[in-house]
Amino acid sequence: MRIGDLSAATGASARSLRYYEEQGLLASVRSGGGQRHYPETAVERVSLIQSLLSAGLTSATIQDVLPCISNEAIRTPWLAERLTSELDRVTKQIDDLNRTREILAGLVERYRVD
Repeated sequence: MRIGDLSAATGASARSLRYYEEQGLLASVRSGGGQRHYPETAVERVSLIQSLLSAGLTSATIQDVLPCISNEAIRTPWLAERLTSELDRVTKQIDDLNRTREILAGLVERYRVD
């Protein structure tokens, strides 16, 4: 499937797909004319990449964990530890944002002119 077809099937822009490929998250083969061609399994892989990005993982982290997530045969305790570490990082960000929100809400209340 060509890049436009993969883009239409996944909702990912062609630019995103090229980025995923540059980061080693997605593979294609080139035609004689230089066009990218992806296997049918790329649709599922792009969906997984998008889910992991939405979960707050960086492309570097995704590159590390993707082989273990994609292939149940190579799952290791390391995967759960790595994902737990990412969960802890996101939880800390949420806590920090909640503190920032409380401060801002207090400032708004203090300086509100009714």
